[in-house]
Amino acid sequence: MNLPITGHTRLGGLLGSPVAHSISPMMHNTSFQKLGLDYVYLCFDVGEEKLGNVVKAFRDMNVYGFNLTMPNKEAVIPYLDDLSLAAQLVGAVNTVKNDNGRLIGYNTDGTGFMKSVREAGCEIAGKEMTLLGAGGAACAIAAQAAIDGVKKLHLVSRLGRSWEKAGRLVERINKGTGCQADLTDLADTKALRSLLASSTLLTNATSVGMAPNTDASPISDPSLLHPELTVSDVIYNPRETRLLAEARARGCKTFNGMYMLLYQGEEAFRIWTGQEMPTQLIKEKYFSLHL
Repeated sequence: MNLPITGHTRLGGLLGSPVAHSISPMMHNTSFQKLGLDYVYLCFDVGEEKLGNVVKAFRDMNVYGFNLTMPNKEAVIPYLDDLSLAAQLVGAVNTVKNDNGRLIGYNTDGTGFMKSVREAGCEIAGKEMTLLGAGGAACAIAAQAAIDGVKKLHLVSRLGRSWEKAGRLVERINKGTGCQADLTDLADTKALRSLLASSTLLTNATSVGMAPNTDASPISDPSLLHPELTVSDVIYNPRETRLLAEARARGCKTFNGMYMLLYQGEEAFRIWTGQEMPTQLIKEKYFSLHL
C-alpha cells in the first residue's frame, strides 16, 4: 500500500492497550487511499493513565477523530464535549469525531452489529430479541437494537458483577427509547425457554465459546433453540462456535461476528469523512479469509 504523507495529511488512529493486533489501520488507510483522502490512521498503545493527556494532545493537533478500544471506552467520556444517543445509553465510546474543536463520542459497535443482522436477512424491527451478556459488546448491541426499533429486548446475564450494570442499561433503554427491555438470570432455564420461544433473534455477546475454549456454549440445552429463531454470535474465532453449530443442526439460520467488526469500522469512517467506505473492497481484501 502506497500512502503518501503530505504537509496537509490529517492524523487519526486507535487508542487502547494492546493495539498491535488491530486490523483497523489496514481497513481505514486502504479506504483513504482508494477515495483519495489525505488522512492517515495509526495505532497508539495508550492505557487509562495517559488517556487524558493524549486526548488533549489530539484535540490540540486537530486530528479528524479516533477510535477507542479496551481499556478506554468508558474512561474517555470525561474528556469529550458531547455523546451520541447510543453512547449515552451504553455509557461507552468507541469512536470520536473532532467537529471543529468539539470532540463528540459515538458507539458504532451496535451499528455494526445491526447491519450484520440485516445482511443476514433477519428483520427484527417490531419484534423480540434475546441477548446474552452484559459486557461492552452486549450493551452496545442492546442500545442500538432499541434505537433501531426492536419491540422487546430480553437481556440475559449471570448473577455477578455485571448484573447491576445490566439493570441500569435496561432502565435507560426503557426510559430513553420505545423498546421494552427486561433482565433475566441465565440460570433460569424455564424463563429462558419462554423468552426464546417468542424471540426472532438470539445473540451471544459473551466470550463463552471463544478459542481456545471452543467446547463451551452459553446455552446448555440446545432444545431451547427452534427453527424460527436466527442465532448469532459476536465471536468469530472459531468461525462457527458450538452454539452456532448446535443452532444450525436444529434448523436455525446463523451468522458470526466478523462483519460486525467490519461494519462498526464502516460507520466510524462515515462519521469522520462524510463518505462511504469502499466496504466491498475491504471485505474482500481483509475479511474473506476469516469467514
